[in-house]
Amino acid sequence: MSKENKDMLPVSREKVEVEGVYTDELGRENYLQKGEEFPADLVLGETEWKLTEIAHVNKVEVQPKPSLVPKKR
Repeated sequence: MSKENKDMLPVSREKVEVEGVYTDELGRENYLQKGEEFPADLVLGETEWKLTEIAHVNKVEVQPKPSLVPKKR
């Protein structure tokens, strides 16, 4: 048995699960957000999409509660 990658790529009209840049079968890139649908090509119809770059998500800096900050001596 071969150890080929048997994962199926997402196709048009499926929901995006990971926000980032996706490339279709023709090499066109598209930035898609989580919850959107993968678009269909006007000529080809349904196409497969491959995640090429994961979106960088900025984390919000949270200030600690004043009661948890050590007091200066």
